[in-house]
Amino acid sequence: MKMFIMGLFLIASLQYSSAQENKTSTVVPNYTKEEQEVIQLSKDKWQWMADKNVDKLEPLFDDKSKFVHMSGTWKKGEELDIIKTGRIWYKNTKVHDVAIETFGKMAILWNRITLEANVRGTDVVTEFTVTEVYQKHGNDWKLLALTFSSVRDTHQIQK
Repeated sequence: MKMFIMGLFLIASLQYSSAQENKTSTVVPNYTKEEQEVIQLSKDKWQWMADKNVDKLEPLFDDKSKFVHMSGTWKKGEELDIIKTGRIWYKNTKVHDVAIETFGKMAILWNRITLEANVRGTDVVTEFTVTEVYQKHGNDWKLLALTFSSVRDTHQIQK
């Protein structure tokens, strides 16, 4: 009888613990195939930036794309040169949150990230929310804009 009661207590404890976990766990939205494609492309972009792989980035960045950083705004050619020369080396990007909205052939993606970078010879770690705007051209997505917004690590993206 003691074992039976202890077993019931254990089951009840596990159910309560599980219910508490479900209350605090993040709900992962069901993304469409197209949204998943853009999210994966964004993840790939961060890796290509870390690898200084401008051959992969060049066709991704639209010819009229703009990049907004803490120190300025520039166009595609300057961003590619900054990556290639290592003036900003995007060493590692940890993506904490992703939200995406699509509007026809447009997609806007928000990433909350921790960026480990080397900027003009100095290692820095910065929390950002990055806004990326993509447009579908035929079968390919093109990045039109990328904006870094400095935020606290407690910042959350509303989905």
